[in-house]
Amino acid sequence: MQYEFLKHFPKRMKNVGLYTILTQNSAQKGIWRQYGFVKLDEQLNMIYSVLLYIMEQSLKEESCTMDDIGAYIDTLNMQYYKKNMSYEDCRILGDFIVNVVLSNEGKPMYFDCYNYERKAYQIENISYVANRIVYTEQELKRTSYYLTDDGYNLLLATLEIENNMKLTIHEMIFQLHLEKQSYDKAVDEIKNVFNLLRIQLQKIEEAMGKIRRNALNYSVKDYEEILIENLETISDTKEKFLGYREMIIKRVKEFEEEEINVKKLTKQDEEKLGNLRIIEIYLNRAIDEHQRILNSHFDLKALYTKELEQISQMSLIKRFSLRTELYDKIMENPVALENLDYFLRPLLNRDIDKIYNPQKAVQLQKVSKKKDEDTSEEMLDFDEEEWEKEQERLRRQKRACYEKSLSYLLEQFRKYGEISLKEIADQLTWEDKERLIPNVEIFREIIIELIRNREIDLEKLKKERNEYILDRQGDFQLNEMILELIEEDEQLNSIENIFSYRSLGEEMVIFQDVLTEKGERKDIRCNNVVFGVLRKE
Repeated sequence: MQYEFLKHFPKRMKNVGLYTILTQNSAQKGIWRQYGFVKLDEQLNMIYSVLLYIMEQSLKEESCTMDDIGAYIDTLNMQYYKKNMSYEDCRILGDFIVNVVLSNEGKPMYFDCYNYERKAYQIENISYVANRIVYTEQELKRTSYYLTDDGYNLLLATLEIENNMKLTIHEMIFQLHLEKQSYDKAVDEIKNVFNLLRIQLQKIEEAMGKIRRNALNYSVKDYEEILIENLETISDTKEKFLGYREMIIKRVKEFEEEEINVKKLTKQDEEKLGNLRIIEIYLNRAIDEHQRILNSHFDLKALYTKELEQISQMSLIKRFSLRTELYDKIMENPVALENLDYFLRPLLNRDIDKIYNPQKAVQLQKVSKKKDEDTSEEMLDFDEEEWEKEQERLRRQKRACYEKSLSYLLEQFRKYGEISLKEIADQLTWEDKERLIPNVEIFREIIIELIRNREIDLEKLKKERNEYILDRQGDFQLNEMILELIEEDEQLNSIENIFSYRSLGEEMVIFQDVLTEKGERKDIRCNNVVFGVLRKE
């Protein structure tokens, strides 16, 4: 390459694109002038002020609804901007900034970065904010916004913090807050550290997904960068976190002993004790996340090596036509039949003789069920976006089956108070059976989860959901789905507790002619289980 300084040009232009698209989505919009923001400088200042507010709420793991953003803009306007705007105007402006400027009205945003090494444009996707559903104290559903990886990079870059320095800086700030006993601020910093660890783990998982789909589309440069980031993350983080945890446990014990033996803690000391316990929780989660990153780091190396080896082995295989390379040449020169063994010998190689192991002869042998695998390999080129849409459609379809089966069970629980699986089976109509058992695998998983939980306290689940914002995955979560179904159906609101236990009788429950995931019809037998509910007074 003639100009070495152009090597990392796409990476630079991705950072430029973060600012360019933001400005492009905002420029020439009449709504700014409607509320008195005429200059581009004023508009950008307001946009970044809103971005910082969303980041602050994301780091604190607090909800950030449109009402919160509107109130925040209203406060800024009254104290600093002094525009002629009411609260409703501020809320409309906040909706415009989030849904039009930052989200492009829901349309994907791309920026073309020229790659001088490939002599072609490299398209980069850009996304600033994402949203999730949260519940207010009145148990109302609201949309809460949070920053994506690009959003964090955009804001952190304005303070000139390098990617590989983010974790170190937040960890140093966390340590300083612990030394100063500013535990409320230390809580925010340990959350930031945990978020950075989670982002790194997501990067590894995304990289492994790309490698599985096509290792040739994942460059060695990308692989090197993520390995270096992993090594910097796991170098000495675990030992530091273990030391922090020991310190926190010691201080929590001191507060608890003081409360028991000396006097009742003051309100300030109680707040410190509560913050210390939150710090301990996030330290434990950060240590777990650190271990997951370490395991995923080695999994990534093994996966990339395996995929490249398989690709290289495919390139060494030489294929030829028996017709042209063997049969036609023998017909031209029959004397070549004398040397036919040279051609056929590699095809007739015997496997290595196995050694008899007496220990294996007396071990319990289990049936091995292997799925049919297509051994042929070929290079596939597909639309990744369409593939993700199809996967999302399948996830929604499967979730709907879970909801249909679980809602039928909840209706029976509410109706009878206590009912066994045998009694449910005896009164099933064909339509009810299709609803209860969409397929054998889904029905089995729901029953197993109910038995495993034994007792489900719905009030306790609601409280936990309000206190913590959990990652919503596409997989089936029994407790979460029960809460959603009960809140959507007023008739189920009377349910307070759900309990389940195995029946002591030996009678088996039989469901005939039910569907499996493979589309087969089978009869299934299972132990009898008793379900019951406690209703609100």
